[in-house]
Amino acid sequence: MTGNSLPPVKLTDSGRPVLLPNEIECFFLSGVDLLCEDEPNTWFPHLKSGLLILTTHRLLWIPEATVSASTSASSVPLASISHIFPHKKSLKSVFASPRVRFQVSPSPERGVASAGSRSVVVTVVVRGKGDCDAFVSKFWENWRARAWEESEKATSSSSNVAAVAGSSSSGIYSSDGTVRMVGVSGILRKEQEMWESTDKSLQDAFQDLNALMSKAKEMVMLAEKMRLKLLSGSSSQTNTTNDEEMGSKEEMQELLLSVGIISPVTKESAGALYHQQLSRQLADFVKVPLDRAGGIINLIDIYCLFNRARGTELISPDDLLQACSLWEKFDVPIVLRKFDSGVMVIQNKSHSDEEVFTKIKVLVMKPDALRSGISPSDAAMTLGVAPAMAKEHLLSAESKGILCRDVSPDGFRFYINLFSEIDRDDMHLVKDHGIYASWIRAIPAHG
Repeated sequence: MTGNSLPPVKLTDSGRPVLLPNEIECFFLSGVDLLCEDEPNTWFPHLKSGLLILTTHRLLWIPEATVSASTSASSVPLASISHIFPHKKSLKSVFASPRVRFQVSPSPERGVASAGSRSVVVTVVVRGKGDCDAFVSKFWENWRARAWEESEKATSSSSNVAAVAGSSSSGIYSSDGTVRMVGVSGILRKEQEMWESTDKSLQDAFQDLNALMSKAKEMVMLAEKMRLKLLSGSSSQTNTTNDEEMGSKEEMQELLLSVGIISPVTKESAGALYHQQLSRQLADFVKVPLDRAGGIINLIDIYCLFNRARGTELISPDDLLQACSLWEKFDVPIVLRKFDSGVMVIQNKSHSDEEVFTKIKVLVMKPDALRSGISPSDAAMTLGVAPAMAKEHLLSAESKGILCRDVSPDGFRFYINLFSEIDRDDMHLVKDHGIYASWIRAIPAHG
């Protein structure tokens, strides 16, 4: 049995790979084998029948049979590839699966740890549908671009700045002889400097369109860092955070959510796997807005949010609908639902209609509601959803026999269903208990 010294790939709940900072997906191929040409006891394993994703930093291989098993997904850092062999075409290759060969050199510095230092030659066998020539072109382009070196330089420069700051932070005096601000004052001053720097970046970014495009990547990275800081802060400072601060944090998270997706799935990169990968990326994206909306959200709202986050890589309504319909094939905790009226929504699988009906029943049994009914706006305030969504819940409750509807020029009003309480054998019998009795007691107060 062969060993596996390749770095593992962490996957999201939908089976999408978790990308590194500044890493962008460039090409997708399905039905791919990664076969080592050396002896079977080598450190590079045989990887068969998987999804191959070429990024600016790595080759990601995800098994198609067990997409959710994060331990079985592997990666080959482009930094560990020492040579890519030319893609030769022959008469024999016309009838065989396309193949691409490259050489991998194990090195802990390059992300591949191995007991031996012997390089191996790996063959990419493309058994599924895909443009192999386009993949080879992108493979060469990303390998020569060496984008991972820029990330390493950025990381090392930030580490050096932190080291210099740490070395000069000892003592009460700073390097220019002034008294250093310490304690709460120092923290506030650092926060002020950080926000001034952020404000300057925002001003520079919005001076003109060219500046905006050049700063776009930096702004997305800044937004991601701020979002992570807010998330970590909300968990560690729960006891000391008041409602106002909590509300501002939620508003900030909502703004940062719309800044953008660093690596949106496109038809150019994914090819035939476009809708499949778009479906997985959408499943990851909707988690935050879905939780904020109480577990159910209108499909139109998600369409607007998702397209805004994708920037210029917009998708059509048909693409969104097809991506949502594929969730049935994947093990994701969300589903696409269509109400009887035709309205389509996205909701968590854990979302319970019975809980919604219980809240509606409590609302509609209040004395005022027994006399004059409730509107979708009234239900929206109780359920914490939009009035249009509340109306769909009320119509569903009506179809279950819980409510009755009254349509007037003022719109829809819903009342508790009393017909189930009426005795057909004695239509004039007034019960002293139950829903009908509660309605009878509420009516005299109307006058």
